[in-house]
Amino acid sequence: MSKSAPPRRGWTTGACAAGAARAAWTAWTAGAFPDPVPCRLPGNRAARFALAARGLNAESAWATVVKDAGDDPDVTHGARITATVAPNPPGAGTTFHAGPGVGTVTRPGLPLEPGEPAINPAPRRIIADNLAAVGAGADAAVTVAIEDGETLAERTLNPRLGIAGGLSVLGTTGVVEPWSAGAWIASLRQAVSVAKAGGFRRVAAATGRTSAAAAQAETGLNDAAVVEMGDFAAAFLRFLRRMPVPRLTLAGGIAKLAKLAAGHGSLHSAHAPLDPGALAAYLPDRPDTAAAVAAAPTAAAALATAETAGAPLADRVAAAARAAALARLDGAPVAVDVLVVDRAGRIAGRAD
Repeated sequence: MSKSAPPRRGWTTGACAAGAARAAWTAWTAGAFPDPVPCRLPGNRAARFALAARGLNAESAWATVVKDAGDDPDVTHGARITATVAPNPPGAGTTFHAGPGVGTVTRPGLPLEPGEPAINPAPRRIIADNLAAVGAGADAAVTVAIEDGETLAERTLNPRLGIAGGLSVLGTTGVVEPWSAGAWIASLRQAVSVAKAGGFRRVAAATGRTSAAAAQAETGLNDAAVVEMGDFAAAFLRFLRRMPVPRLTLAGGIAKLAKLAAGHGSLHSAHAPLDPGALAAYLPDRPDTAAAVAAAPTAAAALATAETAGAPLADRVAAAARAAALARLDGAPVAVDVLVVDRAGRIAGRAD
């Protein structure tokens, strides 16, 4: 039997922007575009990017690279990333600007000040390093644009982080490790930082949009204090352990929270499948209902079965998830409450 191929690595948005900027700067200074364009990355790594488009005129040069995120579940896979370069006055160095599809920072707490284009510090260094490698100085104004970036940003944490108008240009190493979801995890760290900088004493973290909306309606929290942590419960709680807020509300579906209760840090079905039979263990005092729950085809059906019988399944899962979260917080001064939210957005159970 043949073995399946290992997952492919990909390239970060920042690496693609650096490659495009280097190609454009080379054309501006030497009159020709390298294609593929070499790109220097941190850690003595390197990449080569094919150009999807290019242009040169009397004011500037530009080049486009199509992002390949490998086998990582990245919303920007296939995005067209364009860097336009124009000369700066001598001694001005490299400056960065947001083109269409790249956001602008509007709140404190991020690595960049409000008003700055959302091109993170590490990608800025990678871009500047590649311009310097061309050997013609690095007094350049670099504008990064991402086609459909404003639409793609709606599928990220940027709106809640206060990054308006598009995506962030991210990536510390230039390389995307398969299934790392590194950009999302980095955004969670930023979300905690933004909430702290905003002075919020309570934060809600939800596994999805439905539970986020339910948590916000329940708590009345500002958008900036409601975080969609997705399946990355361990990462979020780790950041909160380092940067605690007085109170945390966790919200999610019963399956996701049961996985957290069982000790799983990633709540994705590929990493932590949940058999409804596991939910039956929460009802040792209700053997008939437990048997029906164990036979349910899905976690949602198991919840409905328990509710019909008047069994406190959701409350018990919430209590177990709360205990697991407190264990991961490891003594950090954070009070935790948990909301179990059904698919309709109704709060089915809680632990305070």
